[in-house]
Amino acid sequence: MLAACNRSDSTLPPSVRYPEHIAAGGNQPPAGEIKNPLPTDSANASDGSKVFSAMNCDGCHGGGALGWVGPSLVDGRWRYGGTDGAVFQSIFYGRPRGMPAYGGIMSPGAIWKTVSYIRAQPVPVTVPTESFK
Repeated sequence: MLAACNRSDSTLPPSVRYPEHIAAGGNQPPAGEIKNPLPTDSANASDGSKVFSAMNCDGCHGGGALGWVGPSLVDGRWRYGGTDGAVFQSIFYGRPRGMPAYGGIMSPGAIWKTVSYIRAQPVPVTVPTESFK
Protein backbone atom coordinates (compact mmCIF):
# COMPACT_ATOMS: atom_id res chain seq x y z
CA MET A 1 0.00 0.00 0.00
CA LEU A 2 2.60 2.57 0.99
CA ALA A 3 4.70 1.52 -2.00
CA ALA A 4 1.90 3.06 -4.05
CA CYS A 5 2.87 6.43 -2.58
CA ASN A 6 6.23 6.57 -4.34
CA ARG A 7 6.61 9.11 -7.11
CA SER A 8 8.31 6.87 -9.68
CA ASP A 9 5.12 6.30 -11.71
CA SER A 10 3.99 9.93 -11.70
CA THR A 11 2.72 11.77 -14.74
CA LEU A 12 0.65 14.89 -14.84
CA PRO A 13 -2.99 14.08 -15.55
CA PRO A 14 -4.72 15.76 -18.48
CA SER A 15 -7.49 18.28 -18.07
CA VAL A 16 -10.89 16.76 -17.26
CA ARG A 17 -14.32 17.83 -18.39
CA TYR A 18 -17.33 17.17 -16.19
CA PRO A 19 -21.04 17.89 -16.71
CA GLU A 20 -21.17 20.84 -14.28
CA HIS A 21 -18.16 22.54 -15.90
CA ILE A 22 -18.78 26.22 -16.64
CA ALA A 23 -16.82 27.30 -19.67
CA ALA A 24 -15.66 30.87 -20.15
CA GLY A 25 -17.21 32.33 -23.29
CA GLY A 26 -19.27 29.19 -23.80
CA ASN A 27 -16.32 27.22 -25.19
CA GLN A 28 -15.32 24.04 -23.45
CA PRO A 29 -11.59 23.71 -22.82
CA PRO A 30 -9.74 20.83 -24.46
CA ALA A 31 -10.20 17.88 -22.15
CA GLY A 32 -10.63 14.17 -21.94
CA GLU A 33 -12.10 11.72 -19.53
CA ILE A 34 -9.96 10.01 -16.94
CA LYS A 35 -11.09 6.60 -15.71
CA ASN A 36 -9.87 4.85 -12.59
CA PRO A 37 -7.45 2.20 -13.90
CA LEU A 38 -7.79 0.09 -10.74
CA PRO A 39 -10.37 -2.67 -10.47
CA THR A 40 -13.31 -1.96 -8.20
CA ASP A 41 -12.58 -4.39 -5.40
CA SER A 42 -12.27 -4.51 -1.64
CA ALA A 43 -8.45 -4.69 -1.72
CA ASN A 44 -8.12 -1.33 -3.50
CA ALA A 45 -10.80 0.21 -1.27
CA SER A 46 -8.99 -1.09 1.81
CA ASP A 47 -5.65 0.29 0.60
CA GLY A 48 -7.42 3.58 -0.17
CA SER A 49 -8.79 3.66 3.37
CA LYS A 50 -5.25 3.44 4.71
CA VAL A 51 -4.09 6.24 2.40
CA PHE A 52 -7.15 8.34 3.37
CA SER A 53 -6.18 8.02 7.04
CA ALA A 54 -2.40 8.31 6.54
CA MET A 55 -2.77 11.53 4.55
CA ASN A 56 -5.20 12.88 7.20
CA CYS A 57 -8.06 13.20 4.71
CA ASP A 58 -10.39 12.11 7.53
CA GLY A 59 -9.17 15.12 9.53
CA CYS A 60 -11.22 17.35 7.21
CA HIS A 61 -13.67 15.02 5.45
CA GLY A 62 -14.46 12.95 8.56
CA GLY A 63 -14.52 9.20 9.07
CA GLY A 64 -16.14 7.40 6.17
CA ALA A 65 -15.78 10.64 4.16
CA LEU A 66 -19.13 11.83 5.58
CA GLY A 67 -17.95 15.44 5.93
CA TRP A 68 -16.77 17.54 8.81
CA VAL A 69 -14.67 20.67 8.22
CA GLY A 70 -14.37 19.65 4.58
CA PRO A 71 -17.38 18.57 2.54
CA SER A 72 -18.91 15.13 2.49
CA LEU A 73 -17.53 12.96 -0.29
CA VAL A 74 -20.44 10.52 -0.24
CA ASP A 75 -23.53 12.73 -0.50
CA GLY A 76 -23.46 13.07 -4.30
CA ARG A 77 -22.89 16.84 -4.25
CA TRP A 78 -19.71 17.91 -6.00
CA ARG A 79 -18.53 21.48 -6.55
CA TYR A 80 -15.78 20.45 -8.99
CA GLY A 81 -17.37 17.39 -10.55
CA GLY A 82 -17.93 13.93 -9.12
CA THR A 83 -16.51 11.74 -11.85
CA ASP A 84 -13.51 9.61 -10.93
CA GLY A 85 -11.31 11.86 -13.06
CA ALA A 86 -12.60 15.06 -11.43
CA VAL A 87 -12.06 13.61 -7.94
CA PHE A 88 -8.55 12.53 -8.98
CA GLN A 89 -7.85 16.08 -10.20
CA SER A 90 -9.18 17.60 -6.97
CA ILE A 91 -6.77 15.45 -4.96
CA PHE A 92 -3.84 15.88 -7.35
CA TYR A 93 -4.09 19.67 -7.90
CA GLY A 94 -6.08 20.76 -4.84
CA ARG A 95 -8.97 23.23 -4.88
CA PRO A 96 -9.51 26.79 -3.64
CA ARG A 97 -10.57 27.39 -0.05
CA GLY A 98 -8.91 24.53 1.72
CA MET A 99 -8.18 21.44 -0.39
CA PRO A 100 -4.39 21.07 -0.59
CA ALA A 101 -2.69 19.63 -3.67
CA TYR A 102 -1.38 16.13 -3.00
CA GLY A 103 0.07 15.48 -6.46
CA GLY A 104 3.53 16.38 -5.24
CA ILE A 105 3.51 13.88 -2.39
CA MET A 106 1.17 11.06 -3.48
CA SER A 107 1.63 8.87 -6.52
CA PRO A 108 -1.22 8.56 -9.01
CA GLY A 109 -1.65 4.97 -7.76
CA ALA A 110 -2.22 6.16 -4.19
CA ILE A 111 -4.65 8.80 -5.41
CA TRP A 112 -6.60 6.21 -7.43
CA LYS A 113 -6.78 3.97 -4.35
CA THR A 114 -8.18 6.92 -2.41
CA VAL A 115 -10.78 7.45 -5.15
CA SER A 116 -11.62 3.72 -4.90
CA TYR A 117 -12.10 4.09 -1.14
CA ILE A 118 -14.39 7.11 -1.58
CA ARG A 119 -16.46 5.23 -4.17
CA ALA A 120 -16.78 2.21 -1.84
CA GLN A 121 -18.40 4.27 0.93
CA PRO A 122 -22.12 3.72 1.33
CA VAL A 123 -24.37 6.73 1.02
CA PRO A 124 -25.90 7.25 4.47
CA VAL A 125 -29.66 7.10 4.90
CA THR A 126 -29.70 10.62 6.27
CA VAL A 127 -27.36 12.96 4.45
CA PRO A 128 -26.74 16.08 6.55
CA THR A 129 -25.93 18.13 3.45
CA GLU A 130 -29.09 17.29 1.51
CA SER A 131 -30.32 20.83 1.96
CA PHE A 132 -28.81 24.04 3.16
CA LYS A 133 -30.95 26.32 5.32
